[in-house]
Amino acid sequence: MILALQYTLIFASVLTLVALGGCYSEHSGVINLGLEGIMVIGALGGALTMMYLPSGLPAFVIVLLTLLGAILFGLVYSTLLAVACINLKADQTIVGTALNMLGTAAATVIVKAINTAKNPDDVSSTINYVEPKKAFIVKIHGFEFNWFMLITIVILVIAWFVLYKTKFGLRMMACGEHPQAANSVGISVYKMRWAGVMISGVLGGLGGICYILAGVSEWKFENGVAGFGFLSLAVMIFGQWKPTRIALAALLFGFFRALSNVYFGFGWLLSLNIPSAVYNMMPYIISLLVLAFTSKKSRAPKAEGIPYDKSMR
Repeated sequence: MILALQYTLIFASVLTLVALGGCYSEHSGVINLGLEGIMVIGALGGALTMMYLPSGLPAFVIVLLTLLGAILFGLVYSTLLAVACINLKADQTIVGTALNMLGTAAATVIVKAINTAKNPDDVSSTINYVEPKKAFIVKIHGFEFNWFMLITIVILVIAWFVLYKTKFGLRMMACGEHPQAANSVGISVYKMRWAGVMISGVLGGLGGICYILAGVSEWKFENGVAGFGFLSLAVMIFGQWKPTRIALAALLFGFFRALSNVYFGFGWLLSLNIPSAVYNMMPYIISLLVLAFTSKKSRAPKAEGIPYDKSMR
């Protein structure tokens, strides 16, 4: 049970971080379907940081530098979406899909190039971070507490406060609902949308490094992040673009994802003789069912996905 709780919380942390990133972006009026690619690039930034850190650093420094590496890579990668969709008014769905494809491919090529430079016989896309990973984990009575769990709670509280209690958040949501009206009272729609996409890049990058640190000490980047970017979008929609509901939805989806890691610990599940592949598929099946039954009641920001044009009224 402890292991199930542990995996549920870490996967829920990943989903919450990335879904909140999508929430910011969509509240500003930009659909970020590129969260999967941003996660991969953020994971790459964090993993490379851990790989090149000198030995003997304090745990706090390792955690801080790794987070900064993931944030920087996720932030820079998300600018591609912002430039294409906000400034050039490109189709947001196509750009997001392209970012997902490019992210995994680029990360794989970069890691293979680094490994080959060190050892010509090593053409793998794997980065090992056994020692640095220990800095993120604290064992409490058999439970492995990951610092990302606390980071997620803090970011969740900040997200709720920013969106509903600050001028910045209210202006951002106005740009996602009625951008022309927001512009008429002096709000820069372009700046608000850039801010939303940049924040999604930061949180997507954090979600990426959180995901690859969840249960392994090395990561093969050609595997991407196993659809967690898309799963986070499902969590965001199920949570109705509201931080608190997103967190609850993430716990639900995180539990079903955790089952694929710990089902062997539940005797009654083993007695059902269900193939392990079914447990791996379960969170995605659940997401399809949830969206199918709740899509009619979903209320997305009215102007999301629509390029802003000052001349339109």
